[in-house]
Amino acid sequence: MTASPASDAPASRPLIAGVVTALVGFTSTFAVVLTGLRAVGATADQAASGLLALCVMVGLGCLFVGARYRMPITIAWSTPGVALLAATGAVDGGWPAVVGGFLVSAALILLAGFFPPLGALIARIPPSIAQAMLAGVLLPLCVAPFTGLLSDPWGVAPVLVVWLVAARLLPRWAVPLAFVAATVVIVVGIVQSGARVDATTLVPRVEFVAPTLTLGSVVGIGLPLFVVTMASQNVPGVAVMRSLGYTVPWRPAMIVTGLGSALGATAGAHAINLGAISAAIAAGPDSHPDPRRRWLASISAGGSYLVLAGLSSAFAALVLLAPAGVIPAVAGVALFAAFGSAIQQAIDDPGERMPAVVTFLVAASGVAVAGVSAAFWALLAGLLVRTVLHAGRRRAA
Repeated sequence: MTASPASDAPASRPLIAGVVTALVGFTSTFAVVLTGLRAVGATADQAASGLLALCVMVGLGCLFVGARYRMPITIAWSTPGVALLAATGAVDGGWPAVVGGFLVSAALILLAGFFPPLGALIARIPPSIAQAMLAGVLLPLCVAPFTGLLSDPWGVAPVLVVWLVAARLLPRWAVPLAFVAATVVIVVGIVQSGARVDATTLVPRVEFVAPTLTLGSVVGIGLPLFVVTMASQNVPGVAVMRSLGYTVPWRPAMIVTGLGSALGATAGAHAINLGAISAAIAAGPDSHPDPRRRWLASISAGGSYLVLAGLSSAFAALVLLAPAGVIPAVAGVALFAAFGSAIQQAIDDPGERMPAVVTFLVAASGVAVAGVSAAFWALLAGLLVRTVLHAGRRRAA
């Protein structure tokens, strides 16, 4: 009797897949996290605290859902959400108000778990408009590598060259390797300048902030963060898992991510959610031929994120020492794929193209009215244009 491919597969395969999931997820987007948190008013210490809290919440979330449901469900932080923060900038009330917005988003995610029609309502937002809003939010971050190339060619060029070569040869590791190139640039700069690193900045620490609520934080941070996290992460995450043969329990998943987001908010964590892109690494056939064994990938991913939590302050300190254009370059290349996907989905349907274009342009403009960010107005503008155009077509018919 010959052994099946599944039985021949090493037991360590899903464990390795989980470690890869965590490493790729962290190194690809932690710079985006720090950029977004600093953009809305966090100090360097508060941004480092937010990164630490995100790693802890993601790690614990992966461990819980993996062990409880025996499925390779992965939890991640909301990369589109933190890109939204980078595009939003400071709001009335400062960092405490931003933290209040994080709590509003967390409460809405929890509500989506207990009240499924809310999640269904988000799913009813036309994908073209949701993706156009995301593309408009991502645009300023995605052009940063090229503006940085002009201002600091010696620092940014190595990042872009390594990213391009790796994108051809090792696509999954393109962004992590770009970060490695950025690290080399930073270390060389430190050596040449003779700067010293304060060892205390390498120690993980939490900076709690008492939240406040303002109109700008609720409507400009909380609501858009909830919408973009649900539409760009949670809903696609469920779809990706379904395509791989797993049915994610919706209510428990929203409760875990909502509670995790709420617990991490006062420490600076913006939001956690179901993994979408990372889900394919942990839950795909490369993890293990036997789908029943792939849940171990969630366990190893969770443990890896807890280890990375201990190193988060060191990564944040490295970012502080970077030349001005280097980290934005890493953050930009990390978002190229997301931007390309968002643009494609936004304009794919000719009948939805004009509302999507309006949504994209308003979001990319960065305009804020009454302290409310452009992302919110972009969503409203796109829905308004779509309603007017479709109503006209119905009358004509």
